[in-house]
Amino acid sequence: MYSEKVMDHFSNPRNVGEVINPNAVGQVGNPKCGDIMQITMRIEQGIIQEVKFKTFGCGAAVATSSMATELVKGRTIEEALTLTNTAVAEALDGLPPQKLHCSVLAEEAVKAAISDYYTRQGLPPLPGASCDGCCAACNQESAL
Repeated sequence: MYSEKVMDHFSNPRNVGEVINPNAVGQVGNPKCGDIMQITMRIEQGIIQEVKFKTFGCGAAVATSSMATELVKGRTIEEALTLTNTAVAEALDGLPPQKLHCSVLAEEAVKAAISDYYTRQGLPPLPGASCDGCCAACNQESAL
């Protein structure tokens, strides 16, 4: 059902916890399944220097959070903004269709953190950077 990479990131998640004195915080949740993801970052000179996550949810939610942090750590903000849920799922060697919404939440949590960073810098936040549970992916009606 789950790939070896999903099981590895669930059993040995990377970047767990909270960045001390973050300058970017994003939290998203899915009211249908109850998953909640929080990503904290320290961004310096446009580069994500440190990123950590806290996730309340299933094993796939933990694995996608872990992988998302690995994919954006050390990247520029612009590179991190290109992260997609598909990239997260592919990096984990796939997810079952009923768990793809976890990769959507991971993408949204990264973008919500960057949006918060923009707000803290006096810039306009990213449009649509937080998940309000209204899309078909979160409602598990689509395989994306």
